[in-house]
Amino acid sequence: MPEMPEVQGLVDFLGERARGLRVSRATVANIAALKTYDPPVDALTEAEITAAERHGKFVDLAARTPTGDTLHLVFHLAKAGWLRWYDRLPATVIKPGRTPIALRIAFDDGAGFDLTEAGTKKSLAVYVVRAPDDVPGIARLGPDPLDPGFDRDTLAGLLAGRRTQIKGVLRDQSVIAGVGNAYSDEILHAARMSPYALAAGLDDAEIDRLYAALRETITDAVAAASGKPPADLKDAKRRGMQVHGRRGETCPVCGDEVRSVFFADNSLEYCPTCQTGGKILADRRLSRLLK
Repeated sequence: MPEMPEVQGLVDFLGERARGLRVSRATVANIAALKTYDPPVDALTEAEITAAERHGKFVDLAARTPTGDTLHLVFHLAKAGWLRWYDRLPATVIKPGRTPIALRIAFDDGAGFDLTEAGTKKSLAVYVVRAPDDVPGIARLGPDPLDPGFDRDTLAGLLAGRRTQIKGVLRDQSVIAGVGNAYSDEILHAARMSPYALAAGLDDAEIDRLYAALRETITDAVAAASGKPPADLKDAKRRGMQVHGRRGETCPVCGDEVRSVFFADNSLEYCPTCQTGGKILADRRLSRLLK
């Protein structure tokens, strides 16, 4: 799933490449992906892209219409979505229901992009709105961890009283915006913290470690994604992972074997030596912890 660093990379790319272009055509190939109807998607025709911004894991393309109104094309790539950019958009006709393409945007210079989604479970979401906060997922977002005002005390306040596992807190977009499954694994590994630790139970030293790991992990990942075209962002993400997606490999910090915990639709990765005092966490579908 694309998370904050990859989404920021997409936003930087689109801000550089698409700003100043006019939309010549917007084609919806998967009607279920379009979550709004007013304004209609056709209202983007002839609109000029004026800015690209990120809200958590949402991409927001602002566009000025010929009548001077501002519209926002907002999309969330969900678990299996991606953006495919073309300097020269293919001339092939999109056949709804027979393609992984959910949306195609064509620009007046011949360039454009497709939003694609792999697999059978379709969760990619597209919105055309007058203001970003008209998208419910954006309106519910918590603070961005890269915001200058997001300091150690901000994090401590978000954790206070939450008797839920820290892994879930980091992934909760209403608490902290932009962090997902992969980077929460990386943050917890860097903080030397069990994914099952209760947020409200962390002491001051643990909060210090978690804050430092959060800021450093995300900052480094955003820097690694910076300047890369969309086609290279996924590989850059995988190369930067210490534990996530590396089950059975050697922990680069201590040399122990990276382990996984499997859930119904995803998994987490961790290092027992670095994070759980050597304990092996059990499959959550069976039991909570091997004693």
